[in-house]
Formats: sequence, C-alpha cells, structure tokens
Amino acid sequence: MIEIDIEKENKAIAQEYKELLRISYQTLSPTDKKLIRKAFDVAVDAHKEQRRKSGEAYIFHPIAVAKIVASEIGLGATSIAAALLHDVVEDTPITVEDIERLFNPKVAQLVEGLTKISLVQKDLNASMQAENFRKMILTLNDDVRVILIKLADRLHNMQTMDSMAEYKQTKIASETLYIYAPLAHRLGLYNIKTKLEDLGLKYTEPAVYNDIVSKIRETKEEQDAYIKDISDVLKKSLDNEGVDYIIKGRPKSIYSIRRKMRAQNVSFDEVYDKFALRIVYKSDPHEEKFVAWKIYSIVTDHYRPSPSRLRDWISSPKSTGYEALHITVMGPKGRWVEVQVRSERMDEIAEKGYAAHYKYKNGATEESGLDTWLNLLREALENQETNAVDFVEDFKMNLYSKEIFVFTPKGEIKSLPKGATSLDFAFSIHSEIGIKTRGTRVNGRLVPLNHELKSGDQVEVITSTSQKPTINWLEYVTTSRAKNKIKNVLNENTKKIAEEGKELLTRKLKHLKITISEQVINELVNFFKLKTSLDLFYRVGIGAIENQQLKDYAAQKSNSFINFFKNKIKRNKDTTADEDIHKPVISSNYDMLVFGTEHDKLDYKLSQCCNPIPGDDVFGFVTINEGIKVHKKDCPNAIGMQSNYAYRIMSAKWIDSSQEEFKAIINITGMDVLGLTNQLTRVISNNMSVNIQSISLSTDAGIFHGQIAVIVKNNTILKKMINAIKKIDGVDKVTREYRT
Repeated sequence: MIEIDIEKENKAIAQEYKELLRISYQTLSPTDKKLIRKAFDVAVDAHKEQRRKSGEAYIFHPIAVAKIVASEIGLGATSIAAALLHDVVEDTPITVEDIERLFNPKVAQLVEGLTKISLVQKDLNASMQAENFRKMILTLNDDVRVILIKLADRLHNMQTMDSMAEYKQTKIASETLYIYAPLAHRLGLYNIKTKLEDLGLKYTEPAVYNDIVSKIRETKEEQDAYIKDISDVLKKSLDNEGVDYIIKGRPKSIYSIRRKMRAQNVSFDEVYDKFALRIVYKSDPHEEKFVAWKIYSIVTDHYRPSPSRLRDWISSPKSTGYEALHITVMGPKGRWVEVQVRSERMDEIAEKGYAAHYKYKNGATEESGLDTWLNLLREALENQETNAVDFVEDFKMNLYSKEIFVFTPKGEIKSLPKGATSLDFAFSIHSEIGIKTRGTRVNGRLVPLNHELKSGDQVEVITSTSQKPTINWLEYVTTSRAKNKIKNVLNENTKKIAEEGKELLTRKLKHLKITISEQVINELVNFFKLKTSLDLFYRVGIGAIENQQLKDYAAQKSNSFINFFKNKIKRNKDTTADEDIHKPVISSNYDMLVFGTEHDKLDYKLSQCCNPIPGDDVFGFVTINEGIKVHKKDCPNAIGMQSNYAYRIMSAKWIDSSQEEFKAIINITGMDVLGLTNQLTRVISNNMSVNIQSISLSTDAGIFHGQIAVIVKNNTILKKMINAIKKIDGVDKVTREYRT
C-alpha cells in the first residue's frame, strides 16, 4: 500500500491552481477569477475520494485539462470552469441542474455536452466508434467549445496512459489518430494535433516511435548547430533591415517523420526536412504582407529557394484561418530547410486556432473559415441516411486534404480540398447548381465532370433543368458535401421507382396466381440473390427483372413441395458434407497462431492488405462473413479497425512456424552492375535456402529496379536475406512490399 502525504498533495493541488491562473491566454477579470475559483472548489470537493489508476488524486486531471484549455487552446473563464467540472456529473452525485444553479446556464451547457460525449463512448449498445463520433460531433450544434475541451481532455489522457493495460492503450491511441488528431488539425490546433499524433504513434507502434526518438536525440546537437549557423546569417541581414522578429528552430514531429518514411519508402536519414526555422515578426496589421515578403527577399538572398515548394498562405489563408509564408531553401551542406514566416498575429492563430481567430475577428460580419466549415459539417450530419463509417471516412478525408484555390467566372475565389473535381466545384457553389450540372468549363475549355482542378483554375458551370444525377456521379466527386447531396437525390429517385416497382410486381404475380405477401417478397429477394425488398422493387421498376425470371420463380415455388420430399428420400447418414460447404474456408495454417490471453487455436485467414508472415507483430480481426482475419499491427488499415471496431480485435501471436512457408515480395533498387542477377539468385537460393517464386529486373539509364517474390518460413529468415542482399555491390535499397 502506497502511503500518501495528504498535506504535500494539497500543496501541489494549490500550486497547480495558481499556475492555471498564471498561464491563461485570456486576460481574466476579478469576476472571471471568482468563477474559476468556485469551479475549482466544487471540483476538489466532488472528486475528493477519487484517485486515478496511477494513484494520484483525481483532481489533478481536471486541473491539467483546464490548463490546456487556458493556455494551449486559449479559451476564457467559462470554458476553464467547464473543464474543471467536466467529470463531476458523470462521476459524482452532482447534476447538470446543480451546476446551472451554482454557476450559470452556459457552464452547465458545456458540462452537459462533455458528459454526453463520455456517456456515448461508454454505451455498449453503440456498436461502432464511428457512430459514437457522429453523435459527439452533433454537440457542435450547441457550442464548438465542447469539442475543444474534449480535445484537451483527450490530450491529457494520452499523456497519462502509462499505467493502463496495453489493449486499452492501443484502442485509445488508435481512436485518437483516427478521430481526435484530424479534428484538432481542422480546428487549427496544430500544437495539440502534433502532440496527439506523436502520442498515438507511441502506443500503436512503440518500437518505431522509440527508434525515431532515439535517432532524433542522437542528431540533436548537430541539428541545433546547423540551425544556429543559418539563424546567425539571417539575423545579421534582418537586423540591418530593422525587422522586429524572433527566430525559433522547429523539429519535425515524430509522427510526420514516420508518415514521410512510409509514404516515400525511405529511412530516417533520407527524410530531408526533419527541421524548420520559424521567423515571427512584429508588424502593424496593414503592413503584415509587405514585411513577410521583405523577409522572403532576405532569406532568398542568402539561400536558393525551391520554387515548387513556396506556399503563400498569406494571400490565400487556409480555411482553418492559418496564415504564413513557407519557403524551402537549400541550406549549407546541401540540405533542404523549411523557413516559415509569420507575424505575431498569424503565429497566435496557428498556435491557438479557434480562440485567436475569434479574438482577431473583432466582431466582423464575414464568416470565418471555421464558421463555414461548421455549417458544412452540420449539413452533413443532417443527412441521416449516410452510413456512420462512410461519414467518418469522408469527414477525415476532407480534414486532411490540402487546399486548392479556384475562381468563379466573376473572379471570386473558392477554397476546395486538393483532388476536388469540377463537379465538386458546382456543389460547393450551391447544391441545386450541382444537381443540375450538365457540363463544366475550366479556363474556357469544356472538360469532363471528373476533371481534377488545380489552384488558379477558373471554373464555369453549365446547368440544365432536365439534368439529374446518376450513380456514376459518386465516382466523379471527392468532397463529402457533394457525395451526400448526390446520395440524397439518388435515394429519392430510388424510392419513387421502388414504389412503382412494387405495384408492377403485385400485378405481375397476380397473373401468375401468386398473392404478394411478406413471405413471397423474402423468397423473391433470396431467389434473385438481393439484399433488401427495396432492391427487389427497384429492379422491377427499372425493368431489370423480366417476366420469364418471375415465371421461373413461380415454377420453383410450385415444385418446392415435391423437391422437399425428394430431398427427404435422398438423405442418408452422411449429412455433414452439404453442411460443410457453407462453412468458412479453414486456413491450412490454423496451428501457426494463437489468440487471446488463453492462447486459443482458432481458424483464421491471412489478410491480403498487408500479407503477414510468422514473426510479424499481428492481431486478429473478427469479420462478419469471413471469420477471423489476421493483420499486421502496422497494416495501413489497423488504426481504422482498432478505433472503429475495438470490440472485434483479438490479440494474436505466432507459435512454432517451422512447418509452414510464406510468400514475401522484395523490391530492390541500385546501380546497374554486370552479373547482378547471378549474384542475387546465388545469395538468395544458395546461401539462404530460400525459394525464388519469380524475379524481374529492369534498367533505366544505369539504374536498376527489381522485384523478387520469395517463399520463406518466417520473418527471421526474411530479415537475414534482406541484409545479405543489401551487401551486394551496387544495391542501394531493399524493401519489403505491403499490398494496400
């Protein structure tokens, strides 16, 4: 039993409270401080008997969340009070009504919103995290600050997960990467997004995380010296020009290094922009742009810029409100360095997101990017027919997308996600224009509806009152707004045709002496191998089901009684053969893996998306139709599955693998050297006792690319083989391929 020094703990709690007031981003009035003090006292009293899994007093958690809300997100007294009270309704006898009586309706509304989110996530009947997320996002209709406080709560939970069970860590971290990090990104909270992503990686891929952290530590001294060299050169010129500024070195986040390593299939050393410089300058609002380009001129006087990597988010801010100038220059020793140029105002908006944007808006009537985004989000939520997982995937895709800026025929600028099409543009103007789109012109030229737009394009939409969306349109668009509108129109058309089809089917069956009933409809759905009665009626309505097919059904129905007796007569003792046909195919490798804490041996299949082999870190995923599918822990789909369907995840580990063989695909690049093929085959076949299934090599101007499919017994042999290939003269890179 750990002995707790209550007096020391109370002093620490009081110290945390003082720190909370000191670091607040907003200027707190005496009334604000009184409100926060009251919230603090109520929270301390309510949680006095509670402790966290780590053993510390529970009150440290709400205070930590309030500190994040106050300093990192930059919200005011109402939100700080709500953060201090965010768990009292869920965990103690205090009610929302009590909070309204003790404080005010706004604090009570925020606490109620936060309580709803927590209850949604613990509701066992809500089968999918995606559906929970949709419900959570609905609270945005009340007050966006609910989500902002929830992000602070999630960040502190992620920072204090060490004492949790491993499976809980994986679930919470996956959910964070799947939902909360993208949300923080979209709300402009880049610091919080970065922390959430790094912590998410720490618990989903600990070995990778620790490897990158150790390599960053190893190179820190060298990188600091490199940044200082560049800073010293720039400082001299900036001082001469009378610019009021500070320079900060900014390392790339661990998660973004990992993402770049995977996306470009490179090692840590090959990620070329692992750090950046940030120049934050003071300026009057009307001179901000002028000073930014002045700094650009000074930077490029000393270092050669990459024109393709200039990002001007001052002239065209991101829809999150982010403004900055990003310049990538060739620094000393032939290394690319990103230089970010921001005014103090821009820096605040980048750091604090919503709160700073609101502060600088000063009651302006124009909608901010955030307001526009929230309106689009509400519109998406109102579409109840959208599948929850589709909703989250569309939502995430539009969150992570980089932006392009295009023009209307009148020269107005529109922001769209990168990859948006001319049909997406039509829907972004108005859903009625999108629905009636007959064609589009880009820069005066007629283009297909799925033409991908680029920044600077001028787009004109040609409409027709007789035009209607088709199912193909869903393939022509990328934005969730356009997809939802198209689906709504298609669903309305489908229902109308289905109603007509039902009447038509009733008449046709009557001719065949069959009265329509629920049983008959179910039989027809099965007969035509459809999923629902709506599918059946719709197909009849469009003429896809012909009279002869209905006659075949009628003939089968009339013969069913005779067939029943025929089957009875044919049946013998060996009835298992037919039953086995309908069982899922049993993997021949079933004895290679054990599942769960009891190390159960169960039937499974190896997933095609990541091709796991013995020795890989894996987990089991219980599918609806195919039993257990086994995925690698770093499978591209792992985070989505672990977050959305945590209840279907099974722990799994390999046992003796000496009796099985598995296929792995190896990609090789390097310089074209005489006799390379012979060396490769000799190393693989003779030295490693590995079977080559196929080998293909191609050369282009002295560079060769090879792909070899090999059969190996386990991961250890595969790693040895890869290391042996790397030693062959001329070979530059050897990587294992994962199918996505």
